Amino acid sequence: MSSPQVLHISSRDNALFKDLKRLAHGNTDYRKQQRVWAEGDHLLRAALGRGVRPAIGLFSASYWPVAPAAYAQAAPRNVVLSDPLFDELSTLESPTRLGFVFDLPQQSAIQADAATVILDRVQDAGNVGAILRSASAFGFRQVIALKGTAALWSTKVLRAGMGAHWGLQLVEGASLEQLDVLTVPLLVTSSHRGSYLHQALLKEELPMPCAWALGHEGQGVCAELEARASGHVRIAQPGGEESLNVASAAAICLHASATAHLV
Repeated sequence: MSSPQVLHISSRDNALFKDLKRLAHGNTDYRKQQRVWAEGDHLLRAALGRGVRPAIGLFSASYWPVAPAAYAQAAPRNVVLSDPLFDELSTLESPTRLGFVFDLPQQSAIQADAATVILDRVQDAGNVGAILRSASAFGFRQVIALKGTAALWSTKVLRAGMGAHWGLQLVEGASLEQLDVLTVPLLVTSSHRGSYLHQALLKEELPMPCAWALGHEGQGVCAELEARASGHVRIAQPGGEESLNVASAAAICLHASATAHLV
């Protein structure tokens, strides 16, 4: 394998640095640039583990001489930034001194029979990332984000997902009408309607594969999506809280479906 190209940048007026900074700090700039900023070695290892290689490696000048060979050889092109410039590029309180730019995966058509998570206007980046991580852990390989949901490939969602993105088929900006192609049962969580999840689990009434719809942190699933559901499920809360965080509810529901038919 040929050695990667190396470019050194020390001026904040550099055009590439400006593009990278917009990419790192903008929630939706990845759509315009068609590439994704991922900071730190954990996201790199997660991507490489699934056969996804970065397009560009970014290193601080102080870290570059001691960077492990695996990191320095991961991308065909490396950019070494002066430490002050890397600090400007970083989105972390304590910069990791390395990051990578990946090509944005092409969005695929919705798979009709795939185990699916539908996000309906879930707006908190931390919640979205946590749900993606649960989806990957429990075998829900397709995530469909309806319009109004946090940008799936934003820096904050990517960081919260802890590498789950690389193992998922992600569809964002979808409309309700696009869900019509799904052939799997659509389940919606509710605080007041439907069977309790633990009872449905005991009765072996949880289908798999299925699609779980998870709604806005305050408003829940919209009426139009709820009307499309083939089943409504409640999560028992013996402690008496009014509601669960949407990411917590997602983990409970996805785990229940994934393990419902395991012996």
